Amino acid sequence: MTSEFEGRVAIVTGAGAGLGRSHALALAEAGARVVVNDIAGPDGAAGEAALSVVREIEALGGEAVAEPADVSRFAEVEAMAERVVARWGRIDILVNNAGILRDRSFAKMEMTDFDAVVAVHLTGSANCCRAVWETMRQQGYGRIVLTTSCSGLYGNFGQANYAAAKTGMIGLMTTLQQEGEKHGIRVNCLSPLATTGMTEGLFAAGDAALLTPEAVSPAVVYMASQEAPEKTIIGAGAGAYTVVHVVETAGVYLPPGARTPADFSAAFAQMSDLSTARSFATGFDQGGGFIEAVNRERVATA
Repeated sequence: MTSEFEGRVAIVTGAGAGLGRSHALALAEAGARVVVNDIAGPDGAAGEAALSVVREIEALGGEAVAEPADVSRFAEVEAMAERVVARWGRIDILVNNAGILRDRSFAKMEMTDFDAVVAVHLTGSANCCRAVWETMRQQGYGRIVLTTSCSGLYGNFGQANYAAAKTGMIGLMTTLQQEGEKHGIRVNCLSPLATTGMTEGLFAAGDAALLTPEAVSPAVVYMASQEAPEKTIIGAGAGAYTVVHVVETAGVYLPPGARTPADFSAAFAQMSDLSTARSFATGFDQGGGFIEAVNRERVATA
């Protein structure tokens, strides 16, 4: 039986090790041609880590190529995308996985470390999306996976830079989905938890054995498939998979003269009532929710 991924071309960034390597192997096993992106070696060519993953894919009977590019540098990413199109004629899948850490409490963090993390995670993902965007638009098909994290969703001590960059993925996803939908492009976010070089030593031995990168990658293959959802955040770890929702409560209307801190405090429980929560399709829909709350109060007091 022919795989739906046969003939598809996937770029996986930061694929020389950890989650990226696992994603690359999983996509190759599904039938895709895989571009294994990782930082260049000392001579500017593909590094040994990326070449090793290519050899693994080839040993499985797959097709892959190593591509060096620093995702924080748009010119390098653009050149990589051009080489991929010249080689295989298309780019169907982009998995933005490349990342770095510069953990430190915010009081002690140098802003250069803040900038470096944002440059790789957030700007790097935007660079890669922009480099493949026109190819996907012209094809009328594309699947983009951005990598957020529990730090971006919920916060983790010592990771203000990383959390800010990872939360930025959600805004990038929602807007790119709106702009790409009519061109057959679907954009989603992965929030993974796995034992890798970036998380080494953080988990108890028993948990670490469950939190393998290979348990996360099936979610990536799903988001890279024809059946992919849209504008969805999928959490993945140890073989468990969740969907994270960004929702807003119906809220309350506070009339002029009743908007003091004390008024907010008195209304806060109702304002926070999750039983009324819903999601919005676009940012402008939030404004409609505000007007709805005002009109609801007018009807109630008429």
